[in-house]
Amino acid sequence: MENHKGHNHEHHHHSNTSKEEARDKKEEVKDSLAEKSKHGHEKAMDHSSHGGHGDHSGHNPGHGEMGHDHHKMMIEDFKKRFWISLVLTIPILVFSPMIQGFFGYEWLLPGNAYILFGLSTIVYFYGGWPFLKGLKDELKEGAPGMMTLITMAISVAYFYSSATVFGLEGEDFFWELATLIDIMLLGHWLEMKSVLGASKALQLLVSMMPSEAHRVKGDAVEDVKLEDLQKGDIILIKPGEKVPADGIIVEGESYLNESMLTGESKPVKKGMENKVIGGSLNGNGSLKVKVEHTGKDSYLNKVITLVQEAQKSKSKMQNLSDRAAKWLTYIALAIGFGTLATWLFLGFPFVYALERMVTVMVIACPHALGLAIPLVVAISTAVSAQNGLLIRNRTAFEESRKISALVFDKTGTLTKGDFGVTRVEAVDQQFEPDELLRLSSALEQSSEHPIAVGIIKKVKEKDIAVPKPENFNAITGKGVEAKVEGKDVKVVSPGYLKDEHISIPDGAYSSAAETVVFVLVDNKLAGYIALADEIRPESAEAIKVFKNNNIKVMMATGDNETVAKAVSEELGLDGYYSEVLPHQKVEIVKELQSKGEFVAMTGDGVNDAPALAQANVGIAVGSGTDVAAETADIILVNSNPQDIANLILFGKATYNKMIQNLIWATGYNTVAIPLAAGVLYTSGFVLGPAVGAVFMSLSTIIVAINAQLLKKKIGNK
Repeated sequence: MENHKGHNHEHHHHSNTSKEEARDKKEEVKDSLAEKSKHGHEKAMDHSSHGGHGDHSGHNPGHGEMGHDHHKMMIEDFKKRFWISLVLTIPILVFSPMIQGFFGYEWLLPGNAYILFGLSTIVYFYGGWPFLKGLKDELKEGAPGMMTLITMAISVAYFYSSATVFGLEGEDFFWELATLIDIMLLGHWLEMKSVLGASKALQLLVSMMPSEAHRVKGDAVEDVKLEDLQKGDIILIKPGEKVPADGIIVEGESYLNESMLTGESKPVKKGMENKVIGGSLNGNGSLKVKVEHTGKDSYLNKVITLVQEAQKSKSKMQNLSDRAAKWLTYIALAIGFGTLATWLFLGFPFVYALERMVTVMVIACPHALGLAIPLVVAISTAVSAQNGLLIRNRTAFEESRKISALVFDKTGTLTKGDFGVTRVEAVDQQFEPDELLRLSSALEQSSEHPIAVGIIKKVKEKDIAVPKPENFNAITGKGVEAKVEGKDVKVVSPGYLKDEHISIPDGAYSSAAETVVFVLVDNKLAGYIALADEIRPESAEAIKVFKNNNIKVMMATGDNETVAKAVSEELGLDGYYSEVLPHQKVEIVKELQSKGEFVAMTGDGVNDAPALAQANVGIAVGSGTDVAAETADIILVNSNPQDIANLILFGKATYNKMIQNLIWATGYNTVAIPLAAGVLYTSGFVLGPAVGAVFMSLSTIIVAINAQLLKKKIGNK
C-alpha cells in the first residue's frame, strides 16, 4: 500500500465546513430522521405483529406501553387450543379402530363412528381454526403458503373421514387428523414463543425507561408521568435511579451506566454540560438535568424504531427464503396430486393414495423455512442494539462478512481523539508562549474539534482569560481566522503555510506522533502549538481481529505525514493516507474498490457522508446520542474499534446461522417429501402423516433453537 501525500492532499484539522454549515447539516439530518422516525414508528406500531399502542394521554406518549400484548394473546390462544384439542384427541385415539387394531384390543361403543366424528369435528373447527383463517388470508393476498398446505391436509383428512362415517367405503383417519392438528398447534405455539423471545431484547430496551420523573419547580420537586415531561424542564435524578429523558446536566456529577444502550460496561463519568441518555442508570451522585428530548424524539425511541425497521426490512437472504417457501408450496401441491394420481394408477385403494397425498402435503409445509430467517433477523438486530451497534441496512450488515478492506478515520476511533497540548513554541520573539495560547483560544472556544478542545483545556489549566473574536471565519479544511483585539489571527494547518509559501520553522515537528497547528498574527508566523492524541488501548486488539479475518486496515487522516506514519507503524496498519481533506476520502474508497476490495468506511456520519455512501458498508462511529447518521448502514454508539471487530464477527455469525437454518429447513423437506410420497414403499417403509407432522414440528423447533444460539455470538458478552 503506497502512502498518499502530495500537493493535492491538504492537511485538515478543522471541520471541512464552517461551524454553522456543519450545525445546519446536522440539524437537517436530525430533523429528517425525527420525521422518518415518527412515521416509521407509527407505521411499525400499526403493522407490528408484536402489538399496538397503549392509549396514552399526556403530551409525549412514548414507547412505554408499546408491549407485545397482541402477540402474547395469540400465544395464549394457541396454547389453549392445543391443550383442549389434546384432551379431545385422547378419546379419539382410544376409539379409533386403526389404533385398536394396532394395539390389539377392541372397545367399540354404540355409535362409535359418530362419537369419533363429533369429537373430530370439534378438533377440526376449534383446533384447526387458526389454519382455516390463515388460508383465507393467504388466498386473499394471492400467496399460497404454509397455512394453505396445513388447511388442505387437515381438510382432506376431515372430509374424507367424515364421508366414510356416512357411507363411503374406506377407513377413517380421524386419529391422524387430531394428532396432526395437535402437533401443528404445538409447533406454532413454540414458534411464536421463540419470536416473542427474540423481541424480548427490544422489550428490555422499552422497559428501561422509568414511568415517572422528578420535575423541579422552584424549590419544590414534583413527581410527574413521563409523557407529561416537556423539553426544557429541569428534572432531578437521585442516586441509583434510571434517567427518564435525554438531557444536559445543569448541576451535579455522577458516574452513569449506559451499558444497556451502548454495550460499554464501564460507568461513564458525567458532569456539568454533559449529555445524559434516557434509560441509563445513575450512579452515586445526584443530578439535575435539563430535558432535551422526550417521547418519540428520545435517543432510546429512535433506537427502538431503527431496530423495528431493520427487523422488518428485507435483505437478500430473506427474499431468498420467501422464494424458497413459495416454490416449496407449489412443489408440494404438484407432488401431492402427483402422488394421488400415481398410487391410484398403480391400482391402490383411493384411501391409501389419499393418505399418501395428505402426508406429502403435511410434510411439505415450509414451516421451518418461514421461521428460518425472520427469527435470526429479529434476534440479531435486537442483540446488536443492546451492544451499541445500530443496524439501518440489513443487507450491508449481512454482507459485512465480505469486507476485505477497512478505512478508518484516525481521530477518535483508532486514537482517543482527546488532544493534549505538548509544546507551545514562539517563532516571533514579541509573543510569549502563553500569549500564543491566549490568542488562539479566542478562535477555538466555540469549536468542538478535538484540537480546539485540547487548546481550550490547556488555557483553562493555566487560568488564561479567553478574549472575544470578531469576524470569525473557517478556512475550509485548513483552519480558522478572526480579528482578536485588533489583530488578524489565524490558526492553520501546515497545508495553509505551504499554499502561502511560508516556510515551516525547524523543530516544528518532533519525531513523536504530534499534530502541529501554526499561529499567524497579521499574516506573519508567530509560533506553533503541538498536540498529541493518544492511541486507544483497544485499537491494537481490534486490528489483530481484522488481520486474523484477512481484512486490510487503512487509515485516512487529515494529519501530517509524520503523525500518520507514527500511528500506522505503532498499530501495524496495512497503509495510511495522510493530509486528506474530507472530500478526498471518497476517492480513497473508490480507488480501493477499483482494486477489487469490498470496502467498509468508518467516519463521523456528517463530514464523511459521501465516503460512507460510496463504501460497500458505511459505519458511522462515535455518533453517540446522534442516531441520525443518514448515509451510514450501521451506526456505532461508541467510537471503539473493538465494536467494529464485534460487528464484523457478529455479521458473519448471523449469516452462518441463516445459511444453517435454510439448509436445515429445505434439506429436511427434500428428504421427507419423497419418503411421504412412498418412494421406499417396496422396502416396506412409508412415512405416516402423524410421524411426518412430528418431524416437521421438530425441524421448526431446531431452527428456533439454532437462531437463539446467536445471542452467544456477540463479542464476549
